[in-house]
Amino acid sequence: MITILQIETSTQYCSAAISMDGKTSTLKIASGQNLHAGSLTLFIDEVLKQADLQYTDLSAVAVSKGPGSYTGLRIGVSTAKGLCYGLDKPLIAVDTIQMMADGFLNANPDFNDLVCPMIDARRLEVYTALYSPMGDELEPVSAKIIDENSYAPELRASKITFIGDGALKCQPVIANPNATFLGDNFNSAANMSGLAYQRFQAGAFEDVAYFEPFYLKDFMITVSKKKPF
Repeated sequence: MITILQIETSTQYCSAAISMDGKTSTLKIASGQNLHAGSLTLFIDEVLKQADLQYTDLSAVAVSKGPGSYTGLRIGVSTAKGLCYGLDKPLIAVDTIQMMADGFLNANPDFNDLVCPMIDARRLEVYTALYSPMGDELEPVSAKIIDENSYAPELRASKITFIGDGALKCQPVIANPNATFLGDNFNSAANMSGLAYQRFQAGAFEDVAYFEPFYLKDFMITVSKKKPF
């Protein structure tokens, strides 16, 4: 049996899961500011205990590679790499936006429209991509500033369901009867199971020494405008 530890830290949600042959077995997830650094390893211990597994029982470690929160991704990837190095296990990277789409489509097997995952990237910018109801990528992952013309051609031809923590903030801007917006959380390690299993079977492993998160954008440091005392 292929047993994979899965880590997802791309947004304010922090989660860890165990999958067995592509099916989620155990999950621990919580949301909060600055949660990842102090909670991720505890979540990992908990899902392993719930599954009655030892670290050495793992076949691989999978991590959500981004895009998303710079700090969250850095914590998730560094934890995954440390485990892989120490346990001598392969590392699997799963695209975060694709993971969201896959989770939504698996939860809605009769869905026949387009799905557009969105991760909030400040103001009216989102990390996003567009997928068919079969999970095929129609538009690649990118950072988009949303305005009233966003997705206008696609919405003339098809219905689109926008999902993720960036979707609801875009709802007032994308005013179209063919657009549906869901604020449910799809940034969960449980949604990595099928994709991680596929990559394991294909032998699509990362180089533990050199793998880096897919930040998509350079990290921006905000300088306080307050005058020093």
